Amino acid sequence: MVLVNAPKFRIGLVQMTCSPDPAENLEKAVSKVKEAAAQGAQVVCLQELFRSQYFCREEDARLFDLAESIPGPSTEVLSRVARESNVAIVASLFEKRAEGLYHNTAAIIDSDGALLGIYRKMHIPDDPLYFEKFYFTPGDTGFRNFDTKPGRVATLVCWDQWYPEGARIAAMGGASVLFYPTAIGWHPAEKAEFGEAQYDAWRTIQRSHAIANGVYVAAVNRVGFEGPPDHGLEFWGGSFIADPFGRVIAQASHDKEEILLADVDPKVIDETRRNWPFLRDRRIDAYGPITNRMLVG
Repeated sequence: MVLVNAPKFRIGLVQMTCSPDPAENLEKAVSKVKEAAAQGAQVVCLQELFRSQYFCREEDARLFDLAESIPGPSTEVLSRVARESNVAIVASLFEKRAEGLYHNTAAIIDSDGALLGIYRKMHIPDDPLYFEKFYFTPGDTGFRNFDTKPGRVATLVCWDQWYPEGARIAAMGGASVLFYPTAIGWHPAEKAEFGEAQYDAWRTIQRSHAIANGVYVAAVNRVGFEGPPDHGLEFWGGSFIADPFGRVIAQASHDKEEILLADVDPKVIDETRRNWPFLRDRRIDAYGPITNRMLVG
């Protein structure tokens, strides 16, 4: 449960571009985490698969070489940074669990450098230029909460953000904030006609998770164009933080690297849930059918 008397804590999101060089991306992420911590951030979330460009634009078995173990090289570096900067980190990584078994995984590192655990992305998309089913096995961790020293948090990953079920279960675990590390963008041929509506839908569904659950939601996306000009993706950035009633309290641009900061206040969660008691009025006795694929056909 959310502890009402718990202190506020500040969260940070790192929105950045990624180069083809994983070492360069890790170095940049480390620098940005330190910058966020210097501005008072106590928990920092990096964007989805920050160590590389978004490789799922194509199906190429050689790209499995980008994967790493957890614990592994990235968590070792980030654990040292967390400890030195006294900041907890949510880091989205391409996990090699075993030969032939890979996941899209968020590692949660506490501010003392300890690896608290992992969350493996549950919902795996398969769309043009988002060929994630080729690379990732669906997660088996469930929707977990993690008690960092600053406060209790949960993380889901990108495609998970469209599913109210995942947000609800994570919020029921007592998290004060749901983090969504993300890699989503526009197809060049679609942007003029559908781009505004696509971004609006993405932001709206996540604001709805904040409202329905009375919890902070923090979504961090990458920026920049990746891939060939006629068959790449323009990542739309637009990272944001919403309060427990869905009000956007921090907002990033669509095309610049930025660090977003906001305070998470358990008292605001409590006040919001008192006035809008959606959790109280849930009819848990009537929701059994939700575990069916469909009720017709």
